[in-house]
Order: sequence, then C-alpha cells, then structure tokens
Amino acid sequence: MGDCGDAEDEFEDALEVIPAHCKMDLNTALSDSKIAIHLFFNNKFDEAQHILEPWVGTSMYHTIGRSIFLFLEALLTFEQTSIQKASASLKSSIRLCNSYRRKTTLTQSIGNIMKRPNYDSYTPDELHAELCFAEALLLKALLTFIEDETLVSFIRAGIKIRSCYNSYKECNVILSSRSWSENEKSYKEHFESGVRLGIGAFNLMISLLPSKIIKLLEFIGFSGSKEQGLGELELCYQVPHGLRHVLCVLTMLTYHLVVVYVFSQEEGDLEFCDAALRQQLTLYPNGAWFLYFKGRLEFMRGNVDDAIKWYTTSVDSQDSWPQFHHICYWELCWANCVALNWKRAETYAAKLAEQSKWSRTTYNYQRACIMLMRGYNCLSRDELNTVNQLMADVPKYKQRIAGKSLPMEKFAVKRSQRFTNQNNRLFMPAIELLYLWNLFNVFGKRKSLCDNLYRLIDKNTKDLEKNPGQYSSEYEYDNKALGCLLKGVCLRIMNSPLHAEECLKSVISMEKKIKEDRFLVPYAHVELAFLYKVKGNPEKAAYYLDIAKKNYSGYSLETRLHFQIHCAWSTLNERNTTTTTDHNDLTPVSRFDDNQ
Repeated sequence: MGDCGDAEDEFEDALEVIPAHCKMDLNTALSDSKIAIHLFFNNKFDEAQHILEPWVGTSMYHTIGRSIFLFLEALLTFEQTSIQKASASLKSSIRLCNSYRRKTTLTQSIGNIMKRPNYDSYTPDELHAELCFAEALLLKALLTFIEDETLVSFIRAGIKIRSCYNSYKECNVILSSRSWSENEKSYKEHFESGVRLGIGAFNLMISLLPSKIIKLLEFIGFSGSKEQGLGELELCYQVPHGLRHVLCVLTMLTYHLVVVYVFSQEEGDLEFCDAALRQQLTLYPNGAWFLYFKGRLEFMRGNVDDAIKWYTTSVDSQDSWPQFHHICYWELCWANCVALNWKRAETYAAKLAEQSKWSRTTYNYQRACIMLMRGYNCLSRDELNTVNQLMADVPKYKQRIAGKSLPMEKFAVKRSQRFTNQNNRLFMPAIELLYLWNLFNVFGKRKSLCDNLYRLIDKNTKDLEKNPGQYSSEYEYDNKALGCLLKGVCLRIMNSPLHAEECLKSVISMEKKIKEDRFLVPYAHVELAFLYKVKGNPEKAAYYLDIAKKNYSGYSLETRLHFQIHCAWSTLNERNTTTTTDHNDLTPVSRFDDNQ
C-alpha cells in the first residue's frame, strides 16, 4: 500500500505525538460515542458520522469511533480505497491514543520491570487511552491481513497482534488492581466493558485454532481458553451500560450462531442468542446486523421459512451499505438450498457472483453447482451455456493471499476441471457444498428437511449405480465415495447409526480406488468419530480422530477438517488412557504423495 513509509507501518509510528488534545471532557466524549453507536446500529450511519467528525483528530473516542466505522466498511466492501481509508484512520487513532497515555521516563520504565506501576495515580483520560490504544492496535493488526497479500505482512500482523495482546493484559491488570473511587463508577463501567470484550475475544479466538498453531502461539507468549473467553464476554454482557456492550453482544452472537456451526458439530447457546436478540431488536428494531442474526438463529433452529423472512427484512432495512446485503444473500442462497429450492437459491447465488468482490471464484462455482442440481433435462440451452461459462470462469478469479490460494477457491478450481473431464457434469455438487459448509446439521433439526435430503441423495446414488459412466468411468469411485459419504452423514443426523456406519466404512474401503478425491477418506474417519461420540463411545471416537489427524495429509480442505478435529477433541468427555497411549504410538504416515 502506498509509499515505503506505509509499507514499513510498524507500531513505532504510534510514538509520534499529536500535541493538540481536545477540550472536550471524557464524560461528554463517552456520551457522544454512545449516541453514535445507537444511531449506527439503527442504520443511521450518516447521523452517527456527523456526531463524531467535528472532534476526529483531537478526541480519542470520537477518533477511534470513526475508525471502527471505517474498519467495518472495509471489511464489508473489501475495496482497496476503503481499506486504505480505514488503515490511515487507525494509524491516526493509534498516534492520538498514544499521546494521551501516561508518559514514563527511561528510569521509570526500568523500575516498572521490577515493580508494578501505581495505577491509582493514572487519570481517567490516561486509563481510557490505554484501552483505546489496545483497540486501535487490534483493528490495525486485523486490517493488515486484508490490506496486503504478502507473507511479510502476515508476519507483521502477528507481531502487532502480540503487542495488542500485551496491551489488553496490561488493561486487565489496571482493572483489577486500581482502587476505583465512587465518582469514577461510569469511567470504570466503560473501561471494564472494553477490557472484558478484548480479553474475551482474544481467548475465544486463540482457543479455536488447531493444536499445532496453539503450541506455536504459546511459545511466543499467547494462551487461550474457550471457557475464560466466554466467561469474560459474559461478564462484559452483564455491564449493560458499558460503551462496548453492543460490540460484546455482536461478538457472542457471531460465536454462538456462526463460528460454532462452521467449525464444529456442537450447538451454540441458542437460548442466550434468543434472549439477547429480543433485547437488541427492542433497542435497534431496524438494525441490519441484529435482523441478520435473528435470521441466522432461526436458520440454526431449522426454521428455514422464518430465516428467509428475517434475512430479507435485514436486506430491506437499509441501502447505505449494499455490501451488507451480500452477507444476507449468502445466507438466503444456502437457506433455499436447504429447502431444496434450487431456482430461488440460484437467484441469490447470481447476485453474489455479479455484485460481491469477496471471492468470485467461489461465487461462480456455487452458482453453477446450484443450477446443475435442477437436472440437465430441466435446464434450457441458454442455462447450460451459462453453467459452462461460469465453470470456465472459476479459475480466472482465483486469489493468492500470502502466496497461497484460498482452500475453498482451490477446491472450486479442481471441481471446475472435473466438470470438464466428466462431460460437463458433476455429481451432487451443491449437496457436497452444503456438507462442506457444515450445513447438514440444519437438516437434522427438522424431520421433513432430513427426509427430503435423504430421498435426493438416495435417488442420485442409485442413478449412479445404474449408470456410472454418465460422469466418466475414470472417476467412478470418487463419485461413489462421495455418494456414500453424503448418505452416511445424512443417516447419522437421522439417527440411523448402523446404516450410517456402513456407508462411512464403505468410503474408507474405496481408498485405493479413488483417483482424486482423497479428502473423502479422512472426512469419513471424522464422521465415524462423530457417530461414536453420539453413541457414547469416546474411545472409538478418539481412535478415528487420531487416524484422520495422523495418517492423512496433503488433501483438499485439510485445514477445515483439522478445525473440526480440534473442536471434537475439546468436547470429548474423557479419552481412554490406553487408547491414547496406543494411538499416540502410531507412526504418522502420509498416504498421499501429492499435495492436492
């Protein structure tokens, strides 16, 4: 980005001092920020900005408030100009917050290593400067991941995040060790909500990472506990008048309604989400964010029609940020896929492919897959031409970040090549995507949804058995294994464990005959682990998780599966000691020579 100075954007920049402090008192700044937040989450984006703008550059809360809004816009638009604006704004916030922080001499800094500073002597402005400084560092570090696509920037972001992590730890010490006076109650409330949000989000984020990454992070001073993370966020939630309360709610909703369902087979706390959303929709009845999360709640409950209604309401609630519509279009696309309404799903897939800049490779591929689910005989000549063109375009838009392709884009490119190799056909492509996006559990919430899915999979697998050559005999066992995996998972969520086990083990039995889709075998092992976990056999579940983790590597979407393995380990009741010893002695052997 920009010139060499920007490229070397280290936090030493933050040591620059902005001499002009504002004359606005902290109380008024906090009050203005609360009003701006209320307007912002009721879709009154311009009014929120107007409150902040006059004091940007002098008041730290007005300045970081503006930075947060620009950061969210950058995250939604993914446009370089928005990213640059947010980055510049956050740099200004870091410098300004640093100028408000307590200044220490070299002698004092050395003394602070030996003993803790006297936080009782800090003014409220200095305390909140520490917190706002940590927040600005965090947002700037996160922005680094999307503003530059080089490995160096990723390493730099990691260093910045560590600085931020240490700043939050320091704020936590201040919160617990300072003697807060009675007339500082409001200041403490806002400070506490920010500290608990930061510490909670950090712990939650780190706890979700695969174990090998956690070990590396622990080596450089990070640690993360899911229990502590959720506990801190719960404490933040219990400070309803804290400035960051609404951000805490958004974090918890994101975790319970999105993260849990994408990365694991567990359930989010839907009762909490229901209560929190009732409260937030009372405060922000037209708030696009909370209308979206209400849709997501109903979707995770299996109430597809209600979910579609709430997502549509979120889209209709505002047009200032059309990029937020894309998040809802994504959900509307998959909600209609779960309902097996392919024509309606394709409408939203088309909107994403035409309007969104996030991943045109993924969007083009999923639109083509959804169209194919209607059946070749049901597609017009023009529609078949559209499918062919979409598949041809899939590789054109593939992105590289830090020198690497995105796993789902890489998968889509491979599947588009398979489409060509199989006479312009793919076997149940959208059902495969529903599985890979971990949406089969939604089918499990409603018997009617499950029955419809099973009938569709059963029909397609039987058609394949009758005429395996319709796709290409070269990939006969790849397609058969995919059919067995999808059928097995469907039977698992339908609570038919014996038939599910039979299907999943048949995938493993085809291992040597599978030409390309080698990822199906480790995925089948993990599905068997989920099956045995539900059956109350943690030892057998651990056995299959071990095999998937240690005996397979270099397959498509490997990291995605490792997240699920990590989450499954963390929720197993108690692993049998003998099983642990036996299977830890297994020599890790990669059965795959090529890196897919």
